[in-house]
Amino acid sequence: MDGFWDFLGSYWWLVFPLSAVVGGWAKGVQRWDERRRRDKIEMYRIKYADRAATAEAEEALTSEIERTVAVHDETVRRWLDYELDATKILEHPLMTDMREQVTVDFHRARRDAEDLRPDDLDELRDRRRLDRYRDAVRELRTRFDVAEAEARRRRTSSLTDDERRAVDRAKKLLAIADDPAASTAERQSAYRRATKELEGIIVLPDATTAAIEQRIAGALGTGPYPDDDHRDRPDA
Repeated sequence: MDGFWDFLGSYWWLVFPLSAVVGGWAKGVQRWDERRRRDKIEMYRIKYADRAATAEAEEALTSEIERTVAVHDETVRRWLDYELDATKILEHPLMTDMREQVTVDFHRARRDAEDLRPDDLDELRDRRRLDRYRDAVRELRTRFDVAEAEARRRRTSSLTDDERRAVDRAKKLLAIADDPAASTAERQSAYRRATKELEGIIVLPDATTAAIEQRIAGALGTGPYPDDDHRDRPDA
């Protein structure tokens, strides 16, 4: 032990360089710890930033799917406003006239959009499928807007005066056929007479006639004909 103190007393000046070495080593360890701490913080930041970005992207994708489906549904609803309303069709016959190119274009776009819409909407989380469906829905809405604008512009201008008068009579008769206050016989009679007025002028879509018939009490074409409707009997 005395030898150690003798050595230390003889070489006391080594304390200064050794202190510098030890101090430098300690500072190096401290810097390493600090760098390691910053690296951990950065790693956590990147990790959770990636999670947040992924969640945000998923949320944006969900929102885009919902918007696209909503536009599709709204466009179909607007079309059904015509398809199921005989009066609107009679006022805008172009909407169901498949001789008109704008009407054909709309129905083609409608079929395309329906074909690209999956039963399980989660399948639209595939970006390529969603892009194709979204483009089809945009085309559908555009084609419907074009057809509707043209139908509103032209209304019944393509009909002759006699045809317009027949359409006006048919509208009044259909109002009776759709009136729940009228008797079943009156409604059936009015419906038959309305369809006769429209023969060769405007063809009501199957969905329109089905909707009217469902609202009329009783089955059309069964039972006795009303007394005031003998002229409408097939064998009359």
